[in-house]
Amino acid sequence: MRKSIEATIEELVEPIVSTKGFEIVDVEYVKEAGEYYLRIFLDKEGGISLDDCETVSRELSNILDEKDPIKENYYLEVSSPGLDRPLKKDKDFVRYKDRDVEIKLYKPIDGVKLFEGRLICLTEDNKIKVLIDDKEVEFNRKEVALIRLAIKF
Repeated sequence: MRKSIEATIEELVEPIVSTKGFEIVDVEYVKEAGEYYLRIFLDKEGGISLDDCETVSRELSNILDEKDPIKENYYLEVSSPGLDRPLKKDKDFVRYKDRDVEIKLYKPIDGVKLFEGRLICLTEDNKIKVLIDDKEVEFNRKEVALIRLAIKF
């Protein structure tokens, strides 16, 4: 059900954001502390602003009221994915090539579930190549719980 709602919402949001030159980074429909949240994460060249998020939120809110694709009460949140944004789509791996990333696995490899390195690429056979300590390491994408940009200070 959750994946179906997220896909439906993405279809509703796409026409709004594409006309503004924004991109949908992610759509989440989750239950936290007994409340449902519909979260839309957007980005654009140069970064998304609060005004951008507000504009999309207003337009989407009207469409959601009209179409009513979610029966439960929920909170709508439209925001930026943040500096440590997750890499979800294939194009994210191209865009953020040579950037530092954090990788969290579902199951540990040699007792380790968290890795950090420089993103090399996403291969045609869906493996994530990363340079860790001057050594190329491959992770099967389906075994990666989360890959996101690493923040260095």
